[in-house]
Amino acid sequence: MPDLIAENLLLSFPGQGKEAPVLDLARLEVAAGTHLAITGPSGAGKSTLLYVLTGIEKPDGGSVRWGAEDLTAMPEAARDRWRRRHVGFVFQDFHLIPGLDALENVLLPLSFSNLSVSGEQRARGRDLLGRMGLTAAGTPASRLSRGEQQRVALARALIQSPAIIVADEPTASLDAASADKVMDLLMEAAGELGATLIAVTHDPMVQQRLGRELNLSHGRLMQAA
Repeated sequence: MPDLIAENLLLSFPGQGKEAPVLDLARLEVAAGTHLAITGPSGAGKSTLLYVLTGIEKPDGGSVRWGAEDLTAMPEAARDRWRRRHVGFVFQDFHLIPGLDALENVLLPLSFSNLSVSGEQRARGRDLLGRMGLTAAGTPASRLSRGEQQRVALARALIQSPAIIVADEPTASLDAASADKVMDLLMEAAGELGATLIAVTHDPMVQQRLGRELNLSHGRLMQAA
């Protein structure tokens, strides 16, 4: 599993100017297998940092290296291929396809690399949904509650046993009991895979369970524990 080293990250959005960057981080090191919570107020740059660390967003300056792979030196298509191989990403707004059912959404990442999905892969998808407490694998995503959609998105992130698991507010749509169960599964999956787990969160329970915390304010690192 690769270590993460990000250096001299600078990112500004159009119209904001470099004097008010969205991100301005001198250095961030995350050892392989680390469980890290990214915290801070709304607008601090937390989600943007996730996008930069996984190659979705390219910074204006600096580098993001996972092991020997420098994401900032890759063209967009290469970053996309790298991310499909190595990252399970849970987006805050889930990015489910409304016309597909729960299981089809979970299996969707496999379609990028396989012509067909095997019976074993389907069984794994059903198992992940079951472990999330969802038994209605054939229910269209459009008919699922927000909390159920959250669980489908979590299962989809784990379907390819990624080396890096990234989650943007993974418990935001869940009640306390469900949130605790989801964190059990995420921690268990990361432990089994030896995966690095990085989560943006406002949930004190998630912060406590992940252990290491990185606090952002106005795109800058304020605290790392």
